[in-house]
Amino acid sequence: MNLDSRIYVAGHRGLVGSAIVRRLQADGATNLILRAHDELDLVDQAAVEAFFATERPEYVFLAAAKVGGIHANSTYPAEFIHDNLAIQTNVIHNAWKHGAKKLLFLGSSCIYPRDCPQPIKEEYLLTGPLEPTNEWYAIAKIAGLKMCQAYHQQYGFNAICAMPTNLYGPEDDYDSENSHVVPALIRRIHQAEVITAPLVSIWGSGRPLREFLHVDDLADALVFLMRAYSDVDIINVGSGLEISIAELAALLSEIIGYQGELVFDSSRPDGTPRKLLDSSRLNTLGWQPRIGLKTGLRDATSWFDKHR
Repeated sequence: MNLDSRIYVAGHRGLVGSAIVRRLQADGATNLILRAHDELDLVDQAAVEAFFATERPEYVFLAAAKVGGIHANSTYPAEFIHDNLAIQTNVIHNAWKHGAKKLLFLGSSCIYPRDCPQPIKEEYLLTGPLEPTNEWYAIAKIAGLKMCQAYHQQYGFNAICAMPTNLYGPEDDYDSENSHVVPALIRRIHQAEVITAPLVSIWGSGRPLREFLHVDDLADALVFLMRAYSDVDIINVGSGLEISIAELAALLSEIIGYQGELVFDSSRPDGTPRKLLDSSRLNTLGWQPRIGLKTGLRDATSWFDKHR
């Protein structure tokens, strides 16, 4: 992948897609192909076919997906399985059909079995039951990565699959109902600080452990993989560090300057108790994350404060 290659970033306005675009532009990429949702609906089979037939990108980063936290997955299971299956099927098939040299598909650490051993190795996929609070999204994503492997096996299509851990950073979704844990906590704690609320109620017990990776580190890893990795096997992308939800909330309170009480609502679901990726395969190839958690969270809260 050269700087003048025709590179299509699907989902370029989202958390991951925008970070990939920033990374490629910083490198000096001159031929990025970008389409907003109102210009190209990736669920629309005919529209995607026409787009690939006309634009013929050489490299494809498939970062477009319907995503959300526990509440969103529980509320919109049909959309989570339908939209993700449609997006993946349309983009992967047409990238192959119209001659793309390589495609990178984004999986997610949440599609591993709920209770698999820690840290999670790539070979643990499909070895146990999924986490019920996000099974619709997980099943769709598993189908997507298996589709990449099938096209790799049958057609020799160079489709690779990266499995990122929990992400955060600029352009995250701060919707009060559908966001993931970091943006949800930033929004709630920031609002509580603004109105001097005496407490913030947080879903769950606060005990689950999570690994977090700044999205700019992920983008760096994905560009690295696009240039250096062509194996049919999936590959984990994580930071190697984990923190409890309670510790995360306390750290965000410190960064934001909130002095009130953090109250955990154990009647709400916790999700998977622990989720730490084994990223040794990627590390052995020569990639390491660079952004520490506290530095990254400061960046995320600063972005929210400017764009809220």
